[in-house]
Order: sequence, then C-alpha cells, then structure tokens
Amino acid sequence: MTKIALITGATSGIGKATAIKLAQNGYNLIVCGRRAEKLEELKNSLSKTVKIHSLIFDVRDRAAVELQINSLPNEWKNIDVLVNSAGNAHGLSSIQNGDIDDWDAMIDGNVKGLLYVSRAIIPQMVERKKGHILNLSSIAGKQTYANGAVYCASKKAVEAISEGMRLDLTEHGIKITNIAPGAVATEFSEVRFKGDKEKAQKVYEGYDPLLAEDIADFISYAVNAPDRVTIADVTIYSKSQSAPTTIYKK
Repeated sequence: MTKIALITGATSGIGKATAIKLAQNGYNLIVCGRRAEKLEELKNSLSKTVKIHSLIFDVRDRAAVELQINSLPNEWKNIDVLVNSAGNAHGLSSIQNGDIDDWDAMIDGNVKGLLYVSRAIIPQMVERKKGHILNLSSIAGKQTYANGAVYCASKKAVEAISEGMRLDLTEHGIKITNIAPGAVATEFSEVRFKGDKEKAQKVYEGYDPLLAEDIADFISYAVNAPDRVTIADVTIYSKSQSAPTTIYKK
C-alpha cells in the first residue's frame, strides 16, 4: 500500500524540496502551507505521478490546524510520515533590543505550531502502532549564538520535543528523527531580515551553502531506511561550516 506523508511548510525551502523528493519515492502527499497559490503550483507539478491533497493553514493557528487536519477525507487520514518543516527566524538582535512580536512569531511557529500539528496526527499513529515523525530543528538548537537568543531557544525546544516524543512514542512503534541543518540557501534569511534581499544574499556569499534538496535527500533516506533503523538525531553542515557562526568564506 502506498504510504502517505504530510509536510508542513511545503510552499518553499526544505518543505517543498521534501515534497518533490518524496513524490519521486512514490509517497502520496498532504502538502500544507499558508500560500494557496504556491500549494496549487506544487500540487499541479506533482499530481502527474502521485496523489496530492493540500491543506491551507498557518501552523500558529491552533483552530485552523485542528479544523484542516480533522477535515481530511478517510482515504487521507492514516498518515505514515509527518515532516514538521514549517518555522521561521524573525530578526537578529540582542535580547535587550529584541522585538517581542518577532519573539511571539518564532515561539508560536517553531514550537507551538509543531506541537499543534503533531498532536492532531499522533493519536492515529499510536492506534495503528506505526509512523515516523521528522522534526526540523537547527544547529541553533545545538549551540546558542549572539543576537539569536529566542530563535535558538525555540529550536532548543524542538530538540527537547523530539527527545520527549521518542521517549513517549517508541513503545508504540513510532520513529522520531530530529534534523539540525546548518546554513541552507532558502527564503530563511530573507524572512529573518524582513524582505531585505541584499542583506539575505550576503549570508550565502563566498561559500557553497547547503541546498534544500540536500536536507530532502537525507529525509528520503531516513524514511526509506529499513524498519529496524531509526536515525534519532542528525546535524548537517555544508563543507564550509563548522559551527553556527563559523563559516569559512573564499
């Protein structure tokens, strides 16, 4: 039977690349995001090879998350793989100068949003005694850096949630994988710098950053590994990076 994967943040970056990769692997997909037109484009491009269902919601909106996931037709309810890719960084400033709206956006999206989606899906995985949840953390969850305290805290929370999920769910046959990417050339920096494309581009100049497809390749391996294998936690850097703020540029 063809497996079903639900991917949040599927309109861009790692989420979109993962949808494309898992479609190539033959997974039927539930793609989720806020931008209806982007989801429609993705659906149109992938529906030639696999079945696609799209859900439009912001992971920060608990009521919308519950409504949309609970509205899935019966044929889509048994989700085998959940990829919690949605999340963002907002701003880069010292704690004393931080924008509280930015803090709320990061905590609500990176932490609470991940929990809302997971809570809506986990019970059926427990009932079926199988499933795989992959949480996108960050190297920021491994090591805090200056001017990023709250973003780092939100990703450390993802790390803790992944550990807790593994402790609670392994006995039910559910795999948990925590993924901590380094610098990936996506819309990430553009969002962080409030749409300043020039400033965002400089983050990735002078070296070869990771691409979203690199993370998608790992996700593909993790979900297709033998059933006996759980990859619990992985950190992925580009060749030029050795720590969150240490990148060797040409």
